[in-house]
Amino acid sequence: MESMVTEIQNNTHKPIEINIDRELTHQENDVINELENTFPKSDFYFIKNENKLVFNLREIDLSFFQNKLNKLINKHQINDSDNIFTQLLDNIKNIKSYGLKGNKRLYVDYNKERKVKNRKAKEAERGVYYYAQDHNFNKKNNELPDEFTNQIICGDSSEVLKKLPDNCVDLVFTSPPYNFGLDYENHKDGTDWNDYFDKLFAVFKECIRVVKYGGRIIVNVQPLFSDYIPIHHTISDFFMKNKLIWRGEILWEKNNYNCKYTAWGSWKSPSNPYMKYTWEFLEIFSKGDLKHMGDSSKADITGDEFKKWVYAKWSIAPERNMKEYDHPAMFPEKLVEQTLKLFSFENDVILDPFGGVGTTAKVAKQFNRQFISIDTSDEYTKKAKERLKNVSHQKTLKGV
Repeated sequence: MESMVTEIQNNTHKPIEINIDRELTHQENDVINELENTFPKSDFYFIKNENKLVFNLREIDLSFFQNKLNKLINKHQINDSDNIFTQLLDNIKNIKSYGLKGNKRLYVDYNKERKVKNRKAKEAERGVYYYAQDHNFNKKNNELPDEFTNQIICGDSSEVLKKLPDNCVDLVFTSPPYNFGLDYENHKDGTDWNDYFDKLFAVFKECIRVVKYGGRIIVNVQPLFSDYIPIHHTISDFFMKNKLIWRGEILWEKNNYNCKYTAWGSWKSPSNPYMKYTWEFLEIFSKGDLKHMGDSSKADITGDEFKKWVYAKWSIAPERNMKEYDHPAMFPEKLVEQTLKLFSFENDVILDPFGGVGTTAKVAKQFNRQFISIDTSDEYTKKAKERLKNVSHQKTLKGV
């Protein structure tokens, strides 16, 4: 028996052929009939042609299909040594190109898009990231010194980072202290926005210097909607003026509808309604080049993860353990995991210049990245070090 995925694909379904040199058994026909009665024909259907069984596939919930198929194989006592359904399932799993719609994998028409003639020429004519074309970044990258590798450091990032060489960090991921009047230990965010941005941008200037050519800076930020200050725009403007490429924006949907705000503005009137928000932003920047060079064998993101996470709206619950660490504004570990796996390789150097209680460092260590975490709070850095003591490396198994 021989099986293969056909090279020819019709307009509605992707055919998978299994070559057989015999008639189907009654048990095999029963399995096929029960499958076709369980799933709609728009998902898939079978055709028997002489020495071939053709499985015409359009879309499928692979997990549900596999569970159902295994139950039918056991129910009808299909022989393991000559199991056409096991081969069929293996062939489906071996298809690397597909889209996602909910729990289903889409195998036909998932990547249709309007084709643009002479795309490269038109991009050049438009001036892709024109604001960053005249940068003077050095393309030579350097190693992070050993004394800073995998370290939690108490200090002012604008000063600590000056000790690092140029171009030695692969990815900066951080969330700066918000000027929201939150009780950040001895450091008060205050109300002088000019002073706030001066201090913030002094740190970001150093981040730009230490990040590698082709490296990324990703800032998680929640605009101060109540004061009508679009911090995400202000930060993006800063990085663009400093010749970084704005490569995108991820909307982090927290689904936190239990907002603490009770004001509605002008109640039941268009005079001055107050808007409520359940999301934050991840602003993403590249230094010098959109492509970050790395060893492809060190990419630990699975196919399904990649397909889901490149859609720039991530639904992740907010951190629930802030009281445990006595920190008022932590982001969840899942947010860091998705960011690191989508934008960095294993063994890359990850920097968080506002490290807090070490969430970025913890996840970096879990997923086999090097890290450097800096915070002005002695209390937070102690908690971060304690938090990392029991963290072990976690090797992610690559999926399809």
